[in-house]
Amino acid sequence: MKQKLVVIGNGMAGMRTVEELLAAAPDKYEITVFGAEPHGNYNRILLSSVLSGEKNIGDIVINDRQWYSDNGIRLHAGENKTVVRLDRAKKQVHAQDGTVASYDRLLIATGSNAVRPDIPGNNLDGVVSFRDMVDVETMLAYSQSHNHAVVLGGGLLGLEAANGLVQRGMDVTVIHNNEILLNRQLDRPAAKLLQVALEQRGIKFKMAAKTQALLEDDNGHVRAVAFADGGRLPCDLFVTAVGVRPNIALAQASGLYCERGIVVNDTLQSFDPSIYAVGECIQHRGDTFGLVAPLFEQAKVCANHLSAHGVAQYITLPTSTKLKVTGINLFSVGDFWGDAQTETIHFTDAALGIYKKLVIKAGKLVGAVLYGDTADGSWYQELLEKGEDITWMREGMIFGQNQI
Repeated sequence: MKQKLVVIGNGMAGMRTVEELLAAAPDKYEITVFGAEPHGNYNRILLSSVLSGEKNIGDIVINDRQWYSDNGIRLHAGENKTVVRLDRAKKQVHAQDGTVASYDRLLIATGSNAVRPDIPGNNLDGVVSFRDMVDVETMLAYSQSHNHAVVLGGGLLGLEAANGLVQRGMDVTVIHNNEILLNRQLDRPAAKLLQVALEQRGIKFKMAAKTQALLEDDNGHVRAVAFADGGRLPCDLFVTAVGVRPNIALAQASGLYCERGIVVNDTLQSFDPSIYAVGECIQHRGDTFGLVAPLFEQAKVCANHLSAHGVAQYITLPTSTKLKVTGINLFSVGDFWGDAQTETIHFTDAALGIYKKLVIKAGKLVGAVLYGDTADGSWYQELLEKGEDITWMREGMIFGQNQI
């Protein structure tokens, strides 16, 4: 007799786990999935491509409703199907509309929530996050009827949102609280090249800025952004992209052990042995996750244990950074800042807009930043992950794998 697996969360991490599980043990579980969005599973990473017009919504669907049906999966999708209570004693989940499902094994993949900036006016009309399909549809509608967009956050998501809105014809300014863009992913020289390239595309920047308040018009809609230095910017659409927090409210309410995320072991099992968790909602060995590569690796390991093959262990590896803006190539991985114990190799070609930096410690590559030419990014990442001795190729490795 099949066991019952219930999955809370119809996003990329949860569904990749289900796909891996179907491949490893297709007849082991009767699977039920609850998703708060009213459709099948889609590639959230490509939302920026939908916003910029390079793709449409149909292009980013991973599993349509027919896929669930074909694989015998019961899908409960839509806001009223949001799971609001988890009864661990009875091994049941309860949805908002009263739907109840029992489980032998439960997989929590509730993802993360966008952080809302703590500034006056953050609940006005015209203030949106950049998180899901509804947010993109809202921004697309604004781009057709309004002019001034302001994006709060000079990280990956903020820059992708700004690029998409410029492509749609809006006047866009990015506000960043740091002096350099992507300050967690790039050093100053690479960030400067990036800013120049984005300015050439029409994006404006207000750097090292402190947002004081969002000002409203007579209809409760945002009309301007006020800054601590006394400056103001007209604003019809205010997009917040200042990070995410693991969505753990349901797990916490059920008494499941959480810290910043749902705490899991190396098999992605929570403190309740019948409950597993993957994706942006988890905390593993002190780390939380926001990029897709570790999520897919977690899915593989979790499916291995749910299928009772039980040999895989999840290990956190350094994750590389890429920006999804066509024509701009950047890459970073590891400790690219360095310290007193590291040495650095640089290569710059200002005319071609190329910048490379490798950080070496004790004969091993520990970090890299590439801008303009990222062809060797995966090679550098492989050297870093394997901890290979690079002493013998140190002199030529900045010029790429083909020069070794």
